[in-house]
Amino acid sequence: MNIDDQLKQQLDDFRRDFKKLKSEISKVIVGQQEILDDMLISLIAGGHVLLEGVPGLGKTLTVRTLADALHLDFHRIQFTPDLMPADLIGTQVIAEAADGRKVFEFQKGPLFSNVLLADEINRATPKTQSALLEAMQEHSVTVAGVTHKLAEPFFVMATQNPLEMEGTYPLPEAQLDRFFCKLMVKYPSVDDLEAILDRTTESTKTQAEAVMTGERILEMGALSRLIPIAADVRRYGIAIVVATHPEHELAAEPAKKYVRFGASPRGLQSLILGAKIRAILDNRYHVAREDLRIMATPVLRHRMILNFEGQAEGVSADDVIEKIIANVPDNALVAA
Repeated sequence: MNIDDQLKQQLDDFRRDFKKLKSEISKVIVGQQEILDDMLISLIAGGHVLLEGVPGLGKTLTVRTLADALHLDFHRIQFTPDLMPADLIGTQVIAEAADGRKVFEFQKGPLFSNVLLADEINRATPKTQSALLEAMQEHSVTVAGVTHKLAEPFFVMATQNPLEMEGTYPLPEAQLDRFFCKLMVKYPSVDDLEAILDRTTESTKTQAEAVMTGERILEMGALSRLIPIAADVRRYGIAIVVATHPEHELAAEPAKKYVRFGASPRGLQSLILGAKIRAILDNRYHVAREDLRIMATPVLRHRMILNFEGQAEGVSADDVIEKIIANVPDNALVAA
């Protein structure tokens, strides 16, 4: 088997395992197929996810089910205003050594897991929210001058409720930028509501079984980075991101009118990585412009800050991204 045949087989296995994991989660979660796709893409790419939606749409259940479908440690943290960083990371406690001496010993907090559910993250104070920053970016935490590595893979899924905003602390831009995707959980259709009732109000209860290991997730992430992207397609992705910056010469008209700050280079990295995984799932061995267009909204919506005019007119980041996609030409930034 030559290299091309070997890579082809690996990508076939990638699609098979992705489908198997998604199918297992779908035994419990009804509908929300786009949410599941983007959630798994973020997991494989080594990113984190912010889920936003009104109560009762299954955000917490989705994360729990993902953890059930993986051979990984899972912890849930309910974020509240009185939650302290030590409650998240852990703390130094006094323990007795073998020789009878009293020593300080680090007692790990719930952050030390593979899959972490940060429930209602915007209810905790900025001090506690910032405790996640190093962990999400560096996959490590530092306590009393000692750095403790987190187990791999490390995947944070945070939820927030957009309705009850009193007593909440909006996530700062630096924190938002560390989420690979922001996913909006929509209200289910009538058919989905019927299926939900069938699964939750009858005598039988469905639960996902563990079908994949963390090592396999890491292998799939490494494999996805091997997918090539042509120079002109990559520049198209760059054009989409710079078009979100109102001061850039290539800025789209909606960005000039409604955006205060555009997406960061980290957003561009996420866009490309997500597009590579999308290409694999679409049975292709290279990234297409359509892959970038599909990933643009979930990857960029939380990385754009609207100005006062945009907020006053009720314009959403999704609206701006949609218009940017429609206006950025396919040959943007490609040398003649």
